[in-house]
Amino acid sequence: MARTHDRASESFAGSSEVTSIGAIAAGGKDPLSEVLRTVKLTGALFFLVDATSPWGVEVPHARTFAPIILPGAQHVVSYHIALKGAGYACIPGSAPVRFEAGDIVVFPHADPYAMLSDPGQAPEMTPDAALDFFRAMAAGKLPFVIEEGGGGPERAQFVCGFLGCDVRPFNPLLGMLPHLLHMPRPAGARSDLLERLIDLTLAETQIRNPGGESIRLGLSELIFIEVIRRYVATRGAEETGWLAGLRDPTVGRALGLLHENPAAAWTLDVLAGRIGMSRSVLAERFARLVGYPPMQYLTNWRMQLAARQLSDGRKKVAEIGREVGYESEAAFSRTFKRIAGLPPAAWRSRRSESSGS
Repeated sequence: MARTHDRASESFAGSSEVTSIGAIAAGGKDPLSEVLRTVKLTGALFFLVDATSPWGVEVPHARTFAPIILPGAQHVVSYHIALKGAGYACIPGSAPVRFEAGDIVVFPHADPYAMLSDPGQAPEMTPDAALDFFRAMAAGKLPFVIEEGGGGPERAQFVCGFLGCDVRPFNPLLGMLPHLLHMPRPAGARSDLLERLIDLTLAETQIRNPGGESIRLGLSELIFIEVIRRYVATRGAEETGWLAGLRDPTVGRALGLLHENPAAAWTLDVLAGRIGMSRSVLAERFARLVGYPPMQYLTNWRMQLAARQLSDGRKKVAEIGREVGYESEAAFSRTFKRIAGLPPAAWRSRRSESSGS
């Protein structure tokens, strides 16, 4: 069912609708694409719900269904795009959030959640029933369009996407997202890339050509990437976090340089010199926006790159260490264990076992 789409995060590079992010505008490498590729964004399930009132589903914590829809995944993110009607998104401990046609709702942190036509109603589909649904959907026993609800006059349609990704040892994107991300449809929005991707997906469901499922899963990844880009574009100048760092011309440039050549012998002085800024100003601005000093961020990112190589290939530990900037295998192993919690060899063994390879 699932398929890792390494090139999905690169597919917008030439689009005229690309958000103006500091690192790209400054000519550096695109850190958002690098992160999405390196954390192995992988489509797991993708379907459309056509619901009549009253309707509602309660989804358990993603750790309970991740092994069903994407065995071996570290983490599962779900997102929903309302096409018609309205409803409420709910997570424990927070007030229900109303969504309408054109709105996007994302649950980035695997929390249990509910999607309801009315916030006070009992869900039609319980968590146990949701697990049965995931089993049937993952086995290919259900159609792309899922009908549910009580047959009432009010109708809602929303696309549901579930994607796997890595969160360990370092995923700077997920840590910056709220537990319930609600993005209302922009006022006066015309047809845009997101709508075209959704239209393409719906059109694909009308034909039964071989490979259709792979195409839909690939589109689900592209849709999520565009959702994240839209979220980046809505952030205010006063906000902090990795995504805010991408938008800042100076910090975005620094992130682009670090991602462009993470194995280089970077120091704060070298990085500041490349940008044309004093080391103290760069260090303060980078840490305030991103949450890490520049060299700590680089170390964390190097370990994420190494983790992927350890999981995906059979290169020797020393070779992987050299490729992320460590001449000494011992120094690399100590740093990897400190960041990831396991020595490189143990990490590789555990990931191999979890993926069943």
